[in-house]
Parts: sequence; structure tokens; C-alpha cells
Amino acid sequence: MAEFSERLKELRKTSKKSQSEIAEYLGVKPRALRFYESGDRHPDFKGLVKIANYFNVSTDYLLGRTDNPKFDK
Repeated sequence: MAEFSERLKELRKTSKKSQSEIAEYLGVKPRALRFYESGDRHPDFKGLVKIANYFNVSTDYLLGRTDNPKFDK
């Protein structure tokens, strides 16, 4: 399964958004998003939830616990 950094980068590119756009939504500097995508740093819990909400995926998908991006009901 993919790592968080790979999933985040893939989702951003698929949505055709820039790092700056995502960083602005999250309330972080673009540099922080670059760190997330490189795997050097990780968002806090609130940041993780905001990323999941932005891309409409589950946190389990972002964390690599499942390959299914949608929520299991």
C-alpha cells in the first residue's frame, strides 16, 4: 500500500491543484505541504482530517490502511 506522502501527491496532481492552493486551504505554508509530499513531515490530526475532507477520501486511505478512497459504511 502507498504511503501518506504518495497518496497526497497523487490526489493533488489528479485534482490539478497546486501546492500553494492546498496549503492555503489547510492554513499552512506551501513549504509545509512540500514536506508532507516528500515524507519529511506529517500533518497533525486536524490537518489530516482537513486533507481528507478536501479530497473527499477517508483518512484510512490517506494513511495507506486501505486502497479504497471512499468511506466504508
